[in-house]
Amino acid sequence: MITASNLTKRFGDFYALNRLNCTIPEGCIYGLVGSNGAGKSTLLRLISGIYRPDGGSVAIDGQSVFDNPDVKNRLVFVPDELFFLPRSNMKRMAELYANLYERFSLEKFERLTRLFSLNPNQNIATFSKGMKRQAATILALCCNADYILFDETFDGLDPVMRNLVKTLLYDDVLERKATAVITSHSLRELEDTCDQLALLHKGGIIFESDIGNLKTSLFKVQVAFSEEYDKTKFDGVSVLSYTKHGSVASLIVRGDREQTEAKIKAMQPILFEILPLSLEEVFVFEMDALGYEFSEVLKEEVK
Repeated sequence: MITASNLTKRFGDFYALNRLNCTIPEGCIYGLVGSNGAGKSTLLRLISGIYRPDGGSVAIDGQSVFDNPDVKNRLVFVPDELFFLPRSNMKRMAELYANLYERFSLEKFERLTRLFSLNPNQNIATFSKGMKRQAATILALCCNADYILFDETFDGLDPVMRNLVKTLLYDDVLERKATAVITSHSLRELEDTCDQLALLHKGGIIFESDIGNLKTSLFKVQVAFSEEYDKTKFDGVSVLSYTKHGSVASLIVRGDREQTEAKIKAMQPILFEILPLSLEEVFVFEMDALGYEFSEVLKEEVK
């Protein structure tokens, strides 16, 4: 389990993280989403022990990470800006990783290089951006670490490779009970990958939820009645949003789906339909309930 308590990191007068709190359970894929400058990369560098906190603490299974080789041997971090030894090939990098990680599997390395169709003897400097990302991913997965941290996991990968990386992450989480923490600017990228999602903004987590519960507690209802009606007709139903065009109303509802369906059907509508919401739509309404403008939170800042 990864636990951050009042975690703070500043660079000069700028607070990259400011009293952040979160708990990342074992055996899950945990997604961090947010705009540039939200603090995603800083959080991963603190979890991996690259940075020392300026305040608060971050621990893995109750142990501090910074200056703790035993804990660091249980985690691997793939940063946004990849690094490989000069003039090295994947085989040389695998030898380096094998000396650092006691559970590094050369057998797995050979299998994954074949699976990704990468030549382990080719100079990595000649690889494309996507191939370098694949190489870093292979090396990380072969460490068989308990905690796998990916910053901008799918950057530069084509759709086929993205699905392959997702499948390998699923396998590690399911078979080895590993924990993966991944970041992205895109909710859609993480929607079908993560068990839990956290939204970072200005150095803090402003929203965190299990995806399954999040998507089942909010849903859209389209309904129409033969008589004239307005929003008051749905008193007793937790309506977050109400719009009406002609005789058809669209509602965003929070609550139990079956109970809501029974209540509205008892009103004898001439049209009734329950529709699922995308994860992005769910976040829009959850952010609105918290007093945040979703588009402002997720927009990319000018570099």
